[in-house]
Amino acid sequence: MTLMEIRKSCQVAITVPFHDLDPMNIVWHGNLMKYFDVARFALLDQCGIDLQAYFEKTRYLFPIIKTSTKHIVALKNRDELICNVTVLEAKIKIVMDFEIRRKGRQQVCARGRSEQVAVVYPKMELLFEIPEDIRKPLGF
Repeated sequence: MTLMEIRKSCQVAITVPFHDLDPMNIVWHGNLMKYFDVARFALLDQCGIDLQAYFEKTRYLFPIIKTSTKHIVALKNRDELICNVTVLEAKIKIVMDFEIRRKGRQQVCARGRSEQVAVVYPKMELLFEIPEDIRKPLGF
């Protein structure tokens, strides 16, 4: 089995609501992060990971420390999208790639990446690996 075959991924369908638009009637750039988060949490749910319950049990948080987004085609009101997320790494940090496509035409509209680390609350001490009970369900 190759690495590409075991990477965890998930797709979510999103319809752009009017309130996500900016004055130019296109999706405000910050809302792409919201769409990425919808996909991220769908993937975590699919893997049986509840970060809030995990925090309450362990006091570990998983803040996002880095994001990047490439805007390719503007999104508009009522566009039907598919947001795909794929886990690239979950050993030292959790790295996820995102891709937003228009439903039907499959036109790529945006790509993104995020990185998350594990920290111990309230000291906010960085852990140098993702805990095994998070890492394993993510395929690492």
